[in-house]
Amino acid sequence: MDKLWTGRFRKPLEEAANDFNSSIAVDSRMFREDILGSIAHVHMLGKQGIVSSQEAETLAAGLAGILADIESGKLEIDFRAEDIHSFVEGELTLRLGDTGKRLHTARSRNDQVAVDTRLYIKARIAKLTEALKTLIKTVCDIADKNKDTIMAGYTHLQMAQPVTFAEHLLAYAYMFLRDASRLRDCKARMDYSPLGCCALAGTTFPIDRRMTARELGFADIVKNSMDGVSDRDYCVELASALSIIMMHLSRFCEEIILWSSWEFKYIELDDGYSTGSSIMPQKKNPDIAELVRGKTGRVYGNLIGLLTMLKGLPLAYNKDMQEDKEALFDSVDTALSCLSLFNGMLSTMTVLKDNMERAAAKGFINATDCADYLVKKGMPFRTAYKITGGLIAYCIEKKKALEELSLQEFQEYSNLFEADIYAALDLKVCVAGRISEGGPSAPSVEAQIRDCSEKLSEL
Repeated sequence: MDKLWTGRFRKPLEEAANDFNSSIAVDSRMFREDILGSIAHVHMLGKQGIVSSQEAETLAAGLAGILADIESGKLEIDFRAEDIHSFVEGELTLRLGDTGKRLHTARSRNDQVAVDTRLYIKARIAKLTEALKTLIKTVCDIADKNKDTIMAGYTHLQMAQPVTFAEHLLAYAYMFLRDASRLRDCKARMDYSPLGCCALAGTTFPIDRRMTARELGFADIVKNSMDGVSDRDYCVELASALSIIMMHLSRFCEEIILWSSWEFKYIELDDGYSTGSSIMPQKKNPDIAELVRGKTGRVYGNLIGLLTMLKGLPLAYNKDMQEDKEALFDSVDTALSCLSLFNGMLSTMTVLKDNMERAAAKGFINATDCADYLVKKGMPFRTAYKITGGLIAYCIEKKKALEELSLQEFQEYSNLFEADIYAALDLKVCVAGRISEGGPSAPSVEAQIRDCSEKLSEL
């Protein structure tokens, strides 16, 4: 297939250079967006009288035929073409002759690829958002079933205070909600059509850029033609949003990996999302969680690659920008597969409530409640803190839990301790007593689930 730019050249591109220059292996996935963008373009050319109405109809029908043939498998994309734009135009010219050669009037591949990429990414943002919504719903459903499941909350990976499994999960629900809002914001900032910016300086033809923007579903047009062909902010912004999604997934995976270990045994993963060892028959490995955690670095790398590629480019279009799609498409594909598999893994896991509660009983996680008990009796908090610290040291020495101490032992540290200290130290009471908004008490957790559900409906 002849190159679109062969007129000025006296010899063909070297084969190795041609392969190095070609992008069709990556951008061929945008065939639908490329053809729809071209159909909108010829509709506009016909309306503006730049081509005849008959030619516009013929071009649009020819493009629609190519799209149908590719989608049905009747037409295979020729990977010897330089890019998807060249393939579509070449195929159109084969079918329509000279009429097909009118397609590229008042347009450049520079604005064409920018349109294709924006259309493609807009559609993928919708898929990513749906995947996040599915995962958030799964998290909320599991939380709703575990409002009374006591577990230790951690800081520094040390047992800290009693919480519920529901509250722990809902922290991730809110992270994923923010991820969805970032995708929404990214889509809003990229929802501008660069079609008609041409190579960099617009065109001498009387085009109607707003017509093509409307037909393609854009909110408006890019107002500066040089910006339209050289802007890749939206690629970086989406890659950043995807990196944050993967960071949240990776943190969650780290906890899944810990919780599924024999040392924790808070959960058991379904066999459908676990693997075994080739030598150790007892093993049940959380490989899906580990792979999601590992693929996070891959998405981070794509973000850094995009930023580095763009950092020294002068305006307007440069061939370096061809490198944007492989990195971005890989990040989108990776995030979509990770969200789907993580949701499957999470929705099928078994929560071992008794193990969580037994572990929580061993870590003095009711120590703050002991100090609060004394404060409510009139003691200054810092004094109550010091007394409770002394009690903990005593318990460690005697190999006892706080609630196993006798009242006499409590009163050796303060005569404010009375028989009601044992109720105050009960983990369920400790959790129920955390009545501040956003805490682990059942009413607070129920409010968080309602809030997440309301926010989900707004996405």
